[in-house]
Amino acid sequence: MIFVVIFYAGNILVGKAINELPPFTIAFFRLFLAFLIVLPIAWKKTWINKNLFIKYKWPFLLMTLSGVTFFNTFIYGSLQFTTSSNVAVLETIIPALTVVLSAILLKERLIKIQWLGVCVSLFGALWVVMDGRIFQIATMDWNPGDGIMIGAIISWSVYSIMVKKYMHLFPAFAALLVMTGISIIVLLPFVAIEWLIVGVPSLYQTDLVIGLVYLGVFPSFIALIFFNRAVGVLGASRASIFLNFLPVFTILGAYLWLNEEITSMQITGTVIVIFGVLMTTQAGKKRGNSKWKQDSSTS
Repeated sequence: MIFVVIFYAGNILVGKAINELPPFTIAFFRLFLAFLIVLPIAWKKTWINKNLFIKYKWPFLLMTLSGVTFFNTFIYGSLQFTTSSNVAVLETIIPALTVVLSAILLKERLIKIQWLGVCVSLFGALWVVMDGRIFQIATMDWNPGDGIMIGAIISWSVYSIMVKKYMHLFPAFAALLVMTGISIIVLLPFVAIEWLIVGVPSLYQTDLVIGLVYLGVFPSFIALIFFNRAVGVLGASRASIFLNFLPVFTILGAYLWLNEEITSMQITGTVIVIFGVLMTTQAGKKRGNSKWKQDSSTS
């Protein structure tokens, strides 16, 4: 899980480092490379299970668009305007928002401490975005990158809910192959429009090629293998806690590699966000465990 967090932090840092490329272009080539890697591994399994993908085509399409196609596109778009540190901190509130959407869409009941945790994590995110000037919200000049990250946060929260309901139905690598395949088809016209507007970017630069290869191999493929293995060994609950280290690794990497300044406001906001997320997610798990024990004793 430590390597998973490092690879995900690298996704943000590399996305920032190569942000001379427009966001749809980065997302397209990232997924195209991942597709080429997964293709020889998963094509047989995909063909065998083709009727399964057809049967659940609409929920699978929603999973693909929210979690694979547009989540990282929003991140790369956000990195055109804001710092990688801010992106990492804002990404950390996803578990809390996922709990809220689960309550709305899946009718899961939240206890008071979970609602408090959601409020705390949102307060911490606003603290970072506003550099601690939380009471000057009406007079702030808002950074468009922080606004774009709202799209990424909502996308991954929706994806998480859909994964909870449907992902267990599909073979993992076959699902990844179909998701990346659909995504590159969906992104292709966006890339064409992007190139018409900003011009065709020069991709034949060593640093850009290395960056795109990293994004296609490590966050898109190896991190998935490691994460699935970690969940099998640790369980989903313990594995997910490690993701709270994402802003720590990202902020440190941004300082060492991208020369971004680490501010006390970012550190304070990060601690607040992580505390709020832990309140939201861990309280729900404790409640679920106690309910399970109660049901077991009754039966």
